Amino acid sequence: MKPSRDISGIIEIMAALRHPETGCPWDIKQDFNSIKPYTIEEAYEVADAIERNDPDDLCDELGDLLLQVVFHARMAEEAGQFAFGDVVEAITTKMIRRHPHVFERSDADTADKVKVQWDQIKAEEKRERRERRAARGLAESETPGQLTSVPRALPALMEALKLQQAASQVGFDWGAAGPVLDKIEEEIAELRAEIASGETKKAAGELGDVIFAVANLARHLKTDPEDALRTTNTKFRTRFAYVEAELAKLGKTPDDATLAEMEALWQEAKGNI
Repeated sequence: MKPSRDISGIIEIMAALRHPETGCPWDIKQDFNSIKPYTIEEAYEVADAIERNDPDDLCDELGDLLLQVVFHARMAEEAGQFAFGDVVEAITTKMIRRHPHVFERSDADTADKVKVQWDQIKAEEKRERRERRAARGLAESETPGQLTSVPRALPALMEALKLQQAASQVGFDWGAAGPVLDKIEEEIAELRAEIASGETKKAAGELGDVIFAVANLARHLKTDPEDALRTTNTKFRTRFAYVEAELAKLGKTPDDATLAEMEALWQEAKGNI
């Protein structure tokens, strides 16, 4: 088998990898749950390549992410559920339906009108999906409501942001960043109290409230909290590498250095980076 630019090539490769007699032992034993973490990881690696503005890595990581889609589709096909072609048909149907201003006729001629139209069509699709589930005797995962549009499987920080956005659409929101800052201070005070009381589980709950409030502040500042945290993570990596490099000049490693020595170098790094 040779590399190919045709999507059928990767579909054939996955079928060969999953062949019960001649396939790869690792690939054969996988299922949806075991592959799920890799799917999430590959999506983040795509995001990382974009943030680093590395088109070579982006091409490679997009291929890895595509492989995950093909892998899941192959497992579903083996179970008689759906195949890769069904996935393609589903998304093309969805995109055509959600863009009547492009593929049909529509009055949505501005970005704001398109967003309203998109949300209306998604709501109709969800209603139809509920009806199909009911026809198959499947129970809803939760009671329908304003927040059911937010997937529970999202990373927690992203979920928090989308929950807040959904609640904001019906007016459950602060009008400015100031009150959110006050809420953060209130939550920090409650966290301090639980830490002082030694209630570890309650302190963890209060910590979650602090993070949730901080995510809300990011939304009011029109900043993606995930992007903000990634920027800080990168900054931390760079500054800690500086500390390690300076210690190496002294013939030391972080294990050999005192906290005071590392803190002094950290302050140097903050001044330089």
